[in-house]
Amino acid sequence: MDLRFTPEEAAFRQEVRDFIKSALPADIRDRMKLGHAPRKEDTVRWQRILNQKGWATYSWPKEHGGPGWSAIQRMIFLEENLMAPAPELLSFNITMLGPVLIQFGTDAQKSRFLPRLANLDDWFCQGFSEPGAGSDLASLKTAAKLDGDHYVVNGSKIWTSTAHNADWCFLLVRTDPNARKRQEGISFLLVDMKTPGITVRPIISIDGSHHLNEVFFDDVKVPVNMRVHQENKGWDVAKFLLGNERTGIARLGKSKERLRAAVDMAKQVNQNGRPLINDQTFRQRVAQLEVDIKALEITQYRVVSAYDKAKGAGKPDPLSSVLKVRGSELQQYTTELTVDVAGPMATPIWAQELAALNEPDDMLEAASAGTGSYLFLRAASIYGGTNEIQKNILTKAVLGL
Repeated sequence: MDLRFTPEEAAFRQEVRDFIKSALPADIRDRMKLGHAPRKEDTVRWQRILNQKGWATYSWPKEHGGPGWSAIQRMIFLEENLMAPAPELLSFNITMLGPVLIQFGTDAQKSRFLPRLANLDDWFCQGFSEPGAGSDLASLKTAAKLDGDHYVVNGSKIWTSTAHNADWCFLLVRTDPNARKRQEGISFLLVDMKTPGITVRPIISIDGSHHLNEVFFDDVKVPVNMRVHQENKGWDVAKFLLGNERTGIARLGKSKERLRAAVDMAKQVNQNGRPLINDQTFRQRVAQLEVDIKALEITQYRVVSAYDKAKGAGKPDPLSSVLKVRGSELQQYTTELTVDVAGPMATPIWAQELAALNEPDDMLEAASAGTGSYLFLRAASIYGGTNEIQKNILTKAVLGL
């Protein structure tokens, strides 16, 4: 089975590709082609360029500032953006909190936050996971006690991505410790990260990057008007948010871009006196990855199209778990391929050699950055809902076991 796009969809893809080619700043493109993660300023700059074009809020309804794209158009846009390669839009703002505020927020919350989310004037992080509540999120213990027109929050969160960059945090807290079910008694708050009592402590990943954090809340006062939806109904908000998060989680554009980078490197690397690209075993490995990516791409379009026709409804299609499981595996496989192609160049001693060079060597730099991506993406099968949990969902909801 192959994908067949309509002439209108093919024209849309070309429009997106042409715009990204002309509008993406060269310094950002060059760094990312070498495999580096975007810096905060790169993400902010690119999202503001897309927002000026009207594309940053690609998943929002037209009446709330979105471009009014179909599910197919949204996936085309995401794929082309990742393949450029360009920085990803901040998912916490665009695919998570934005739709939540549109669905559950007050008029005042929408008016205040939606334009700032789109333009990345406010950078949000996600305060969900805790030391004892990750995959079992309903076990969270961070508490919020009502005191007049404020909640007083105490507790901690962990694995909080980009909290050190964030201006605000959307936070799940327990507001009724005596609730009959664990899922009840949870509320959803918007917290200004400059509020006294918040401490952010870095967690350095195996690749040496600072992306994750612990966040501690000690008597942090949050105005009641920063609660989204009803008190003790935050679980409904969280389920809706996670349903929107799942639709783009396969990140197939990134897997395609990393596979392309590995093939380009293989043209320059020699093995047994000839370019690695001519090795039959290597070519079979590339072909298998291309087949696997295509198969998941077809599944992705089926899932997002069905979700779009159902108008979201806040309920993720169980098949979206396939996107998470297989998508994270393909991210790992493609970065593993890059490291294998780089060979000794991917080792730390070569990274030190690179730093000592008077002039940059693109292949060495790409190999070093590729190793960082490989190491960081070992966690891809954990974040966004562990693959083991996703397999349990598929076993029950799809296979009926």
